[in-house]
Amino acid sequence: MHVGLFGKTNVGKSTFFEAATQAQVKIGNFPFTTIVPNTGIAYVTSDCPCKHFKIFHQHQFCRNGMRLIPIKLIDVAGLVPGASVGKGLGNKFLDDSRKAQILIHVVDISGSTDSHGHQQQVGSNDPLNDIKFIENEFEIWFKQILKREWKNLLNSKDKTMHLFNSISNRFSGLSISRSDIHFVLNKLKLLTRDPRKWLDDDIDLFLNELRKKSKPIMIAANKVDLCKDLQIVDNIVHDHNVFLCSAATELILMKAKAKGFINYNSGDSDFVILRNDISQQQLDALNNIKILLKRINSTGIQIILNTAVFGILNYIVVYPVEDENTLSDKSDIILPDAKLLPPQSTIKDLANEIHDDMATGFLYAIDIKTKKRIGEDHKLKHGDVIKIISSLHRK
Repeated sequence: MHVGLFGKTNVGKSTFFEAATQAQVKIGNFPFTTIVPNTGIAYVTSDCPCKHFKIFHQHQFCRNGMRLIPIKLIDVAGLVPGASVGKGLGNKFLDDSRKAQILIHVVDISGSTDSHGHQQQVGSNDPLNDIKFIENEFEIWFKQILKREWKNLLNSKDKTMHLFNSISNRFSGLSISRSDIHFVLNKLKLLTRDPRKWLDDDIDLFLNELRKKSKPIMIAANKVDLCKDLQIVDNIVHDHNVFLCSAATELILMKAKAKGFINYNSGDSDFVILRNDISQQQLDALNNIKILLKRINSTGIQIILNTAVFGILNYIVVYPVEDENTLSDKSDIILPDAKLLPPQSTIKDLANEIHDDMATGFLYAIDIKTKKRIGEDHKLKHGDVIKIISSLHRK
């Protein structure tokens, strides 16, 4: 699972990255702080099956019945208008983001950075312009890719048959699947239509839908702590997946937790101060954060990650075990692993995810919650606990 984190320079995406991964990165108040993409491990959260079975277990990724599932977060290079034609670090951004299954666009919702990432007065920039410019850069990029193939496509004898294969081959470098391309062509009734009869609007609509299908973008409306009111959010929330966040606040809280000052978990709507030996300045800062959390409910970081993986990509978490009675593996670790799988995944997909031998020698599986025996084509559900019986054992 690769989640891309991007945006124009100086909007707080590196702060978002550090808050989500606890990996120290270079954070600067100037353009192009991120040149080489930072890659780290963040976590999405879901109810652990220990709640369902009403058992207690000690596991480094179970936090009071909430399971932490690792994902890879990529903080890619900053953008400026014209990225699609190579301005700024545009070409590098496009290459770095191609592996991501979903993109989180970090936007300065306070309007305190201009189009090139320079600091300015709060409210001077319209965040909607930043959202539109990113979408425009992607569509220009996609159009450039399609144009390289379009002339050959029009000269082909069997144009309708050549259409799907040519487009699929051209976009394969962006990790866009043939199934996504087929879905969009079919949805727009372009699959069997002679490309010579396509209008410019058909091309634009196809590329727009392909981008949404293959590289969905959600908006992290960052720096909400600088906003006097949230009216600006109301102007854009209807047309985009917008989620309020304050990456700087999350980072402060995680650092305070690491020092033992507070009891806090990402996604919480409040925290508890544990020590009375902190300075008045630190206490005032924490109290101001409490006021902010009452206003926006959470820093937004965990909600954004969870929504990306579970709400938009519709991934599921499945828990394979070796002993159906103790829910453990051979080392007696209870609920040892959590596997993130795409929607519509089957038992055979899970077996392949665990080990090739388990899939090759697959006999049957057991749904631990229902005690039913199930076959390799059985569709998995979010939260399933599964034991796989195979004639081949992992070495």
